[in-house]
Amino acid sequence: MSGTSTARMSIPSAQQVVVTGIGLALPGVAKYGDLLGSLPVEGGFDPATGLRGREMRHKDRASRLALRAAESALHDAGLTDAHTTFTGVAGATAVVVSTNLGNVDSVCEAADTIAREGVRGLSPLGLPQTSSNVVAGWVAIRYGLRGPNLTVCNGVTSGLDALAWARNLIGAGRADAAVVVGVEPANDVATKLLGEQSTDAAVAVVLEPAGAAVCRGARPRATIAGYARARDLAAALACAGVTEEESVGLWLGDEAGAGAGQLLAGTRRIDLEAQLGPLSGALGVLQCAAGAAYLEIDATGNVLATAGGPRHDAAAALLLTP
Repeated sequence: MSGTSTARMSIPSAQQVVVTGIGLALPGVAKYGDLLGSLPVEGGFDPATGLRGREMRHKDRASRLALRAAESALHDAGLTDAHTTFTGVAGATAVVVSTNLGNVDSVCEAADTIAREGVRGLSPLGLPQTSSNVVAGWVAIRYGLRGPNLTVCNGVTSGLDALAWARNLIGAGRADAAVVVGVEPANDVATKLLGEQSTDAAVAVVLEPAGAAVCRGARPRATIAGYARARDLAAALACAGVTEEESVGLWLGDEAGAGAGQLLAGTRRIDLEAQLGPLSGALGVLQCAAGAAYLEIDATGNVLATAGGPRHDAAAALLLTP
């Protein structure tokens, strides 16, 4: 699913939707609490060893990264058993993935093969990797998840948009839970398109209705309280419910957030891309993980995540509360 609309968009939810699980596959980050400090840190995910294994065969790099992050998130949420088998309601669990360059290397490789050898040169094992929804498909197949399956690939706001789509699916009764993944791989094609070294990054969060989480004994980390996508940041903030009366203790965004005016003046700000490099579709979901970490240790204010701005076609804002 992709889109470049600059129209104001805000999706309400009839029930509280909370984060109950977080998983990372991100070099230089050992645990999601590290996102609140100076990065990179010692330890964390090692792609050289972490992307190996029988279950990783015949999969593109983005899918392998996403599977590792999803595995950790589902375990963290208490939704897998000792054999990593999914124990939730598989038929009503959605998968929503945000990635902008996830399988672009596979697409380019297929195009080069056709140019050299014609279509007969293509491998049947490699063709599935050229689908833009391949990452979400592999996550769903691995855990037998048969709920809605979406990929959001609409630029810098896609991570926050993916969280909003998942929240909306739960709020509308289309899903009982959702695994939201933000992933981008490091490869030569992505680096060439970005004009700078790309970053291996995968983060997954599990979203559930607050009531359902409490009933099964899960620990809510944060509540998605508001979201909006609009032409500019000021409009997105207003639609997401960010006001002077709603105290924001942490702002996750970059300097393009100048459109916020005095509303966020003096608020602590963390720019994850400034520390980790280009995150693209993984950014918004990683911001959600960082926001949850903040709310776990210091609930003196809400968390605001923003992406986009004057250099992009739109801006998005997501408000997290304890």
